[in-house]
Amino acid sequence: MEPLYTAAQVRELDRIAIEEAGIPGLTLMRRAGAAVFREVRARMPEEGRLLVLCGAGNNAGDGYVVARLAKQAGMQVEVVTPADPGRLKGDARQAFEDARAAGVRPLRFESSELPEAAVVVDALLGTGLERPVEGAWRMLIELANALPAARIAVDIPSGLDADRGVVLGVAFRADVTVTFIGRKLGLFTGEAADHVGEVVFDDLGVPEAVHEQVPPTAWRMIREDITTLLPARPRTLHKGQAGHVLVVGGQPGMSGAPRLAGEAAARVGAGLASLAVHPERAATTGIDRPELMVHAVDGAVALAPLAGRADVLAVGPGLGRSDWSRALFEAVLEHPKALVLDADALNLLAGSPRRRDDWILTPHPGEAARLLGCDAATVQADRPAAVRALREKFGGVVVLKGPGTLIHDGHLLLVTDTGNPGMASGGMGDVLTGVIAGLLAQGLPPLEAAAAGAWLHGAAADRAAGQGGERGLLARDLMPHLRALVNPRQSINVI
Repeated sequence: MEPLYTAAQVRELDRIAIEEAGIPGLTLMRRAGAAVFREVRARMPEEGRLLVLCGAGNNAGDGYVVARLAKQAGMQVEVVTPADPGRLKGDARQAFEDARAAGVRPLRFESSELPEAAVVVDALLGTGLERPVEGAWRMLIELANALPAARIAVDIPSGLDADRGVVLGVAFRADVTVTFIGRKLGLFTGEAADHVGEVVFDDLGVPEAVHEQVPPTAWRMIREDITTLLPARPRTLHKGQAGHVLVVGGQPGMSGAPRLAGEAAARVGAGLASLAVHPERAATTGIDRPELMVHAVDGAVALAPLAGRADVLAVGPGLGRSDWSRALFEAVLEHPKALVLDADALNLLAGSPRRRDDWILTPHPGEAARLLGCDAATVQADRPAAVRALREKFGGVVVLKGPGTLIHDGHLLLVTDTGNPGMASGGMGDVLTGVIAGLLAQGLPPLEAAAAGAWLHGAAADRAAGQGGERGLLARDLMPHLRALVNPRQSINVI
């Protein structure tokens, strides 16, 4: 997994690199500027103009390095700044002086226009921003976002919070973000997806020994982790060794939800998948998927033997909040089986809070808000804090869904950033529930099952969107891609 850091942690890494590893700060700044300039070169057409937006701190210093390198390479380059370059200090001041010596002449931003450019580099505000962007700075970012140009952010898009992934008033919309020394958590969750573009990482030559002194705040799941968690199966495996998932839900009008969860569990490799649904829906639920075993359940007594035979109970898809729903919900909580709770199971839990260490909760922001007794905006304003609060209150493993899904077990905070806006359609959460339950049934520990499930769910949606587009993407479209992705030796290199 890739380590992720807070802004304060990266500043500490920077300090250790300078003071203990002996790498001069100006050297790190020049390396950062060179890394950004490589991305500029890759995107700059012949005769194109480069526009570099510089602020008033070290982020601006990186920008002046980019401008100097462009000037020395014979490019047309303009620097625009809302700040007085003469007030720069330290390494940033030296970077500015070097750029000026190379012939760069910054323009003070005092109008409502920017020069035309093929590539725009954002070196305005770094990771230290803590308040909303206002005034000339806001206007400059908005004008830059409106330019028909390739946009590159230095370290982090200006206006994006480095720790929470929230936009502070307005934020630069980058096509690529070149980030340094340590990847920032805020680049991979919350509103970041609309602003960071492709994230390119450069450690600037900082030794691994420096990183060992600062434990990361989170870890990002990557494709190679799935290969490790899902090795090739032994040739002698039988279905009894691949786990049995029971999906509990499916009140009248919502029978499609458990059917999707059940198929998803089977598609990721569960040996058996059963559905416990309302008697009115048992005859038709799963009729087009005969591999699913469908049982009519009228209450807790009928559920008990089914739950006893299963390894994992996935509770909530289409469950509803009727008397029947509440009876099954309460009965499930009496079973000492691994649980995955979603949808109305979470809403029922919000009304009757309790804590367990052996379950996985999968709320979206609205459900998370009900569980925490706040509103969804509060959850989204600090997703890392929200997932930690959920885990503290309810125990187990919590999966806070949304762009940059967060997974927390009380010790490790994991992030998965696969997925796309096409997933904003009915049934997607039911598929995720089934995927996580299916992996859990096959023996993955809860944290790994939750994180791998979230990664696979998003990656399957990315593959499906790649074939037909994001609009109109349906939950069932993920099924063939889930099967391909859980067989990593064959197809994990294609998502």
